[in-house]
Amino acid sequence: MGERDVRSEVPARLAVQCAPSTRIQEFVVEILVAAGTDPAPAQSVAAAITGASLRGIDSHGLRLLLHYAKVVRSGRINPSPKLSFQRTGPSTGIADADNGFGHFASFFAIERGIELAKQSGISAVSVINSSHFGAAGAYVLHAANEGYAALGVSNSDSFVLAHGSVYPFHGTNPLAFAAPNYEGKPYLVDMATSAVTWNKVQDLIARGLPLPEDVSVDKLGEQTTDPTLSAALLPLGGMQFGFKGAALASMIEVLSAVMTGSPHCSQIPGMPGPDLSSHRRMGHLFVVIDPNRFVSAEVYRSGMRAYLHDLRNQESKSAIGVMAPGDREWAIEEARLRLGIPIPDQLRRELDGLADCLMVRRLD
Repeated sequence: MGERDVRSEVPARLAVQCAPSTRIQEFVVEILVAAGTDPAPAQSVAAAITGASLRGIDSHGLRLLLHYAKVVRSGRINPSPKLSFQRTGPSTGIADADNGFGHFASFFAIERGIELAKQSGISAVSVINSSHFGAAGAYVLHAANEGYAALGVSNSDSFVLAHGSVYPFHGTNPLAFAAPNYEGKPYLVDMATSAVTWNKVQDLIARGLPLPEDVSVDKLGEQTTDPTLSAALLPLGGMQFGFKGAALASMIEVLSAVMTGSPHCSQIPGMPGPDLSSHRRMGHLFVVIDPNRFVSAEVYRSGMRAYLHDLRNQESKSAIGVMAPGDREWAIEEARLRLGIPIPDQLRRELDGLADCLMVRRLD
């Protein structure tokens, strides 16, 4: 990573108890299969959850297993989906999730996108009849590890104020972009278009930690740092500059709802309920690009090297220095592969209870 390795300068948050990522991935599969999910989709969910936890995206990591096990048993998620793919042009297609886990369908879609990009240089694959797909970075990283740049977006149910509004309208509407970096881990952008994600709020509640300023409002529309009082999230940019995040969320609604024929944000059954039996029919869109159709492999490699070196060596007031997108995640991953993934005591108790209920070995 250049003259200094920024990965060693960012500590991972530690907890009293940690578990190795291999055991967590195995545990997720065991729980979901015991809840009724077929092994293949369970393995996709486990890969996405474990990857998110390794990269420090705890809001979309292991804690989501509690929710996923619930929605399989309640009927929201089809536990035995039959994925299908319809090619609609030389470099385009539609993947049908069959109302199963979004993770399963999204790995399937990005694979189809890679196959099409090998032929045409660039592809776009939509996903229909889907559900929550976790952290968006999992799928674009899969493409980057195969040598392709990729963009992924998804719509979401209403959690976020439209800029200037009183009530939630847009979802957290994530976007992720990854590109190969042949001299290190892939370049990675993985973000919500809200100031924080709703799952981040739930994660802070579980950890007993406050929200940052200017990211959430209570039911009266007043800003709050108490996650238990959060009634809506602010768009990226907060109260004053939230028009930027709101515009990005709106763009993603067009790409992942309008252009897939899926319900838009306010028409999707809420992730937390109360309806946990209706299919959500969410939409995603993935674009895969072969960089070598635009520049030679050497030009790409040297250009990425020069850009990242220049970025990371900008003058900084912080001891950590300037980081490129993805550097923080790879630093945490390196630490958690060595030390294990931290599991808050409350989450561990809930997971133990779920394991006992489903007669699965506890996460020990």
